[in-house]
Amino acid sequence: MANDAMNTAIAATNRDLILAGPLGSLDAYIQAVGSVPSLTEEEERELAVRLREEGDLDAARQLVLAHLRFVVHVASGYQGYGLPMADLVQEGNVGLMKAVKRFDPSVGVRLVTFAVHWIRAEIHEFILRNWRLVKVATTKAQRKLFFNLRKLKNRLGWMSPHEQEAVAEYLGVKPAEVAEMEIRLAGQDIAFDPPQSGGDEDTYSPAQYLPSSDADPAAELEEADAMERASEQLAEALEGLDERSREIIAARRLAEKKTTLHELAKRYGVSAERIRQIENLALKQLRTAITAP
Repeated sequence: MANDAMNTAIAATNRDLILAGPLGSLDAYIQAVGSVPSLTEEEERELAVRLREEGDLDAARQLVLAHLRFVVHVASGYQGYGLPMADLVQEGNVGLMKAVKRFDPSVGVRLVTFAVHWIRAEIHEFILRNWRLVKVATTKAQRKLFFNLRKLKNRLGWMSPHEQEAVAEYLGVKPAEVAEMEIRLAGQDIAFDPPQSGGDEDTYSPAQYLPSSDADPAAELEEADAMERASEQLAEALEGLDERSREIIAARRLAEKKTTLHELAKRYGVSAERIRQIENLALKQLRTAITAP
């Protein structure tokens, strides 16, 4: 119950700070937390003792407020993952609140030293949950690689086997895990159902490979059979034409790049009108052959 009360009090304080600027802008929030005075070591110890021994929620509020600027500083180091800075700060604030609840002033360290682990842990979890739809890091070794390999790759580029072994030794993981994480980081997410804008890049998406809800396998099979029979009938009908008529139909109707009447007239030494007549006659013969029982 005490923890819930403290969370409520701190959340209300954070909300007041966020709303300090127009529309709760991030710049206004950063300016607001930057204006909160820092605590001396004695003030911090006194507030921590009051919270730990007496459950003083006002002491917890003051401890959190005094360190919100530090959360902004830590969160700014994770802007390269394509996630909103405001969300990173919010997650870091959650880590700060957890650190404040667990802080023991008798250990002899400052709260900022103790809290950095909790702040980064919450930000790391948020990044891993949201950076990719498909999780790229699940084990402890993969998490270590995820947050360190991106920094190393900025200097190394695509690594050679020798460099992979060096990174693996530096991070205390297996070379195979370095190679696997490098491949995962190089991959790109594909939108499940992207907006169609008419470009080639929008032609394929995972959603297009799902079966249609109104699909009828029997109807599709019947249609495929009909198309196959029509193709066979057309092939037989073409065989029934004389060679010149067949070549004209192929050039005028079946070729990807259609041949003009004048080009065919020049090829066969006749007029363009005569080519048109041969074409029409051949088409009529094809229709008769295809529709015949």
